[in-house]
Amino acid sequence: MKKWFSSMRQSGWLTHSVRTAIATSVSLLTARLSKLPDPYWAAVTTIVVMQSTLGASWDISKRRIIGTAIGAGTGGLIASCFQTNAGILAAALLALGILCGTLRLDPAAYRFAGLTLFIVTLINRGNTPAFIIAFHRFAEVCIGILVALALAAVWPAREVTIRK
Repeated sequence: MKKWFSSMRQSGWLTHSVRTAIATSVSLLTARLSKLPDPYWAAVTTIVVMQSTLGASWDISKRRIIGTAIGAGTGGLIASCFQTNAGILAAALLALGILCGTLRLDPAAYRFAGLTLFIVTLINRGNTPAFIIAFHRFAEVCIGILVALALAAVWPAREVTIRK
């Protein structure tokens, strides 16, 4: 057991796992305290962007926040103006791809934009306006990113190594 623990600590996995667990919990609690309807998205975002170093976390965070902003805005607009169906969603996803390509964004930003578009347009919240749903989704993602980056800045870690 002592050898296993030492191996986990030396490889960086233990520290990375503890940091990720703490950051994810803080994200979830912050989103809940903010009364956001789907606080789990803050936690999911933290897991997605929580890398072992601040630089790596910042890199994925930029892509995520840009993509989420574009996807949330587009999703809010589409859901407000159209009855969503497979054709409308396919056209919107195509338009997002063209927009992201025109802006020379990383393909990861396009993936996040597409995911957010589908989440915003397909979520059924009764009488809640689509732009409110889009704003909530963006806020949840921002909380997850900010917590992950803050913890990575306050508690820096080295890269996780894999031993074969």
